[in-house]
Amino acid sequence: MEKQGKVWLVGAGPGAADLLTVKAARLLANAKLVLYDCLVGDGVLDLVARGARRVYVGKQDGNHTLPQEEINELLVRLAREGNDVVRLKGGDPYVFGRGGEEALALAEACIEFEVVPGITAAQGMGAYAGIPLTHRDHASSVVFVTGHGRDAASQPDWAALARPRQTVVFYMGVGSLARICRELVAHGLRADTPAAVVEQVSLPQQRVVQATLLTLPAVATAQAVKAPALVVVGEVVRLNRQLGWYLRPAADSQPGAARTGSSRAVHGS
Repeated sequence: MEKQGKVWLVGAGPGAADLLTVKAARLLANAKLVLYDCLVGDGVLDLVARGARRVYVGKQDGNHTLPQEEINELLVRLAREGNDVVRLKGGDPYVFGRGGEEALALAEACIEFEVVPGITAAQGMGAYAGIPLTHRDHASSVVFVTGHGRDAASQPDWAALARPRQTVVFYMGVGSLARICRELVAHGLRADTPAAVVEQVSLPQQRVVQATLLTLPAVATAQAVKAPALVVVGEVVRLNRQLGWYLRPAADSQPGAARTGSSRAVHGS
């Protein structure tokens, strides 16, 4: 019987290549076969070994290269054919990356695998946007939640998300931003609670669009916000003006206008 291959489920981090773990970079440098997602930055892919076979299996809203079930089957088939596979996923494989589903498929097929954690997008956002996820004066807990579920039964617990003194980060929430803001206010958060959308986390084109739950949908529309982006809600968002170190220009613009420079911050009212 031919020896089976092994699969590494590797977190690519929030975008910037230098935020990879040492182990992830080593695996990419020695890879022969890489399956990668749409949220993996070009700089990360530049680290893949020359001559390695690259297979794009990215999924965007309404445009899936392969359904998740077929990706699971592909990983199993490639490993059974004797291939060692690096499965490269944006952020961390086990944080809204469907890595758990892929790991279960491999385990059920008796395929050897390892999981290499990555800096999840929310962690990268907090550091690079100057929005600490926790802070003794503002937030004693943090919640990561998906902006859309499979069905009505998997919708967020809005009452739990609207608790005070916590930070809430929505993955895949741009398309439902108006609903997110509306539901949080309806379930108890003040309309003037700080909120922001952060695009292209840790990349040179990163942009922070900041407002309140009441005004963020309109500000985001006016600024033509697009995925990939995270929505973050809570008092810690206010700290962006002081702590937004990443590519900060020499002088800030007035609130309501974009800063000059590579990384932009837009502050709505």
